[in-house]
Amino acid sequence: MKHIAPLAPALLLIACNGAPPSTVANSMTSAGATEPAADNIAAPVATPSPLAAPTPAASPATARTARTARDYTGRWVGVEGMVLTVKPTGAATADLDMRWGLDADMAGTYPASVTPEGLRFTRNGDTLLLRPSDGDATGLKWLAGKKDCLTVTSGEGYCRA
Repeated sequence: MKHIAPLAPALLLIACNGAPPSTVANSMTSAGATEPAADNIAAPVATPSPLAAPTPAASPATARTARTARDYTGRWVGVEGMVLTVKPTGAATADLDMRWGLDADMAGTYPASVTPEGLRFTRNGDTLLLRPSDGDATGLKWLAGKKDCLTVTSGEGYCRA
């Protein structure tokens, strides 16, 4: 007994700390009931916020948000005479009055529909998309640094006038 006395405080601490968490599906409680082991309880699942950014590192000009034709309304200017005017015809439709080059046949008015990606339209038999971008994405050095633009392809883009 006299050899156990010096160990009593250490044994008391071990007894108070309890056993490590169980790694089995269920563990026995002191009252004899079975309950899930503490380390096997699933963490609560976080629900995403509806206000979370839709794309990582997206600028306001390129963020994918629900847009209407009114969001694109107005005059957009390119380079060397390229110009685009968007006129809403409905909540999800618009007319695009555009000049995309210097030649006389590089101008016209085209009906467009609003999609999550931008304004979809058909020009000369090709289905195209005017997508929100910045000036750098247009590929046109004169538009570089602008923030509120629409790009069809590299070399054809328009920024807010």
